Amino acid sequence: MLKTRIITAIILIAAFIPALFKLPDDYWALVMLMVTLLALREWAQMVAFSSRQNYVYLLISLAIGLYVIGRMLNNNLHHFFYQSLIIFAVVTCFWVLVVPIWFAKQFKLRGLILKALLGWLLMLPLWLALVCAKIVDPKLVLVLLATIWIADSAAYFAGKNFGKHKLAPSISPGKTWEGVAGALIGVTAFGVVLYFSLGINNLTIFPGLWIVTLLGVAGDLFESMMKRQMNLKDSGSLLPGHGGILDRIDGVIPSLPIAILMIYAYNYFVSAGL
Repeated sequence: MLKTRIITAIILIAAFIPALFKLPDDYWALVMLMVTLLALREWAQMVAFSSRQNYVYLLISLAIGLYVIGRMLNNNLHHFFYQSLIIFAVVTCFWVLVVPIWFAKQFKLRGLILKALLGWLLMLPLWLALVCAKIVDPKLVLVLLATIWIADSAAYFAGKNFGKHKLAPSISPGKTWEGVAGALIGVTAFGVVLYFSLGINNLTIFPGLWIVTLLGVAGDLFESMMKRQMNLKDSGSLLPGHGGILDRIDGVIPSLPIAILMIYAYNYFVSAGL
C-alpha cells in the first residue's frame, strides 16, 4: 500500500508542477476544471445521486466552468480576480460560521438541490482559487498546497505515535489533538524554511500558515463527516493507494480560497497604511 501511495504521488507531482508553470492561464483553468469535474463526480456518488442525476450534475458543472473561463478570457484578469474574491468571501462565511454549527449538530445532508449546491460550494471556489493563485504567482499555489500536505503528514505521524486525546470521535475517531499539534509544528518548521530561504521576511507568515492548517483540519473533518453519514471509507478509488480525489484535496477545499482572500486583505491593508 505504501509503495502504491508513493508511486501515485510521484506521478501526480510530475504532472502537476509542469502544468502549473508551463500552461497558459486559460489552459490551466481548463485542466483544473476537468479535475474539478472528477471531484464533483465523486461527490455526486458520495451523496447517492443516481446515474442520470450524476450525468446532469456534471453537465451543468461543465457548462458553468466553461462560462467562467469565457468570462475570464473576455475580461481583464484583475477584474476576474476581484470577482472571485467575492465568492471567496462567501466561502469564508460558510466555513467560519456554518461549518462549526454543522459539526456540533451533525446535520444530515438531505435533498437533491441542497446536495448539488453544497458540492458546488465546496469545489467551484477551489477551482477558482487554483486559477487565481496561478495568475498571481504559480509559486503561491505550491506554497499553499505544500502547507496542507506537510500538515497532513505531520498530523498523521504525531497522531500515530502520540495520539491519545480524540479530536472529534463522533466524526473521525482516528484524529487526535496531538495530530493537530503535530500539524502546527510541521507547518511552523515549513514557515521557518520559507522565512530564511525564500526571503519572506515577514513574521505574519506564521499565523497565516497556522490558519491555513486549521482550515485544512476542518476540511478533512467535513469530508469525514460526509463519508461517515453515507457509510463510506473513501470518496472513490481513482488514485491508487490514496482513495479518491476528494480524499486528497479535502484539506485544500477551504484553505486555498480563504488563504487567497487573507493574502489579498493583508496586502490591501498594508498598502493602505492601516
